[in-house]
Amino acid sequence: MRIDIISIFPEFFGVLDISLLGKAREKGIIDLGVHNLRDFAHDRHRTVDDTPYGGGAGMVMKPEPWGEAFDEVLTDASSVVIFPSPAGERFTQATARELALEPHLVFGCGRYEGIDQRVIAHTSTRARVREVSLGDYVLNGGEVAVMAMIEAIGRLVPGVVGNPESLTEESHEDGLLEYPSYTKPGVWRDLEVPPVLLSGNHGAIAAWRHEQQLERTRRVRPDLLGE
Repeated sequence: MRIDIISIFPEFFGVLDISLLGKAREKGIIDLGVHNLRDFAHDRHRTVDDTPYGGGAGMVMKPEPWGEAFDEVLTDASSVVIFPSPAGERFTQATARELALEPHLVFGCGRYEGIDQRVIAHTSTRARVREVSLGDYVLNGGEVAVMAMIEAIGRLVPGVVGNPESLTEESHEDGLLEYPSYTKPGVWRDLEVPPVLLSGNHGAIAAWRHEQQLERTRRVRPDLLGE
């Protein structure tokens, strides 16, 4: 998979050099390119924003730098361009699974009051575009959202996570929240591991875990059960 990120804060993504995603890059499983939007602004101050037409607070990101940036990173119409936006579709585990199958993802990190809408309209003529929201709240810019999405998507790319089975027993993979986990020691500060997990009875363990998933989902996210 190839991932390109366009941002005015490229140093933000240094964290992608560590942990599982860093190892995936070393192995060539994920190819990452981070591009500074200001490199595509040609005035003395490398300006990427201006006042909004129609008035209003804040600044809007100019179309010219974005257009040149996409000229450089878009390879063909098979690319998927993702703009983080509180006005976008909700990002879910299903979204992550879909995007993990794509060969080329491009993330455009907006700032200020957002990106000139013509950038999104024009990019839609050159690639598949999705505006995506992490949730019903607003961040200062797209970088944090992009980091979360890359983490969620990247770990689903074959070869990134060592044990693929671990990906099937997680929250949201089957529409339920994940069951609680325990490890050694068996007793810690007078708190014991549930006896069923020590029984060796795999059927009983599976049933207990499913019950725990249902109980946790009903308590924390009843909307997932349609309640």
